[in-house]
Amino acid sequence: MVYRGQIKNGVVVFEENINLPEGTMVRIEPIASSDQMSLAEQLADFIGCVSDLPPDMAEQHDHYIHGTPRR
Repeated sequence: MVYRGQIKNGVVVFEENINLPEGTMVRIEPIASSDQMSLAEQLADFIGCVSDLPPDMAEQHDHYIHGTPRR
């Protein structure tokens, strides 16, 4: 489960009321808002995740996806 919040006066304040048991280990990962991140940063987890694409996929994507004639 992912909980969102902000740091206020050095303390994490969650956006909603969270009741985790005392002593629960958590991981805090700073994030930037999407308006501050480039498209490449927003999609970084997906870059390069598909293999075996045709070498001209970027130039001819309409042909491969929609069946239009090659340019």
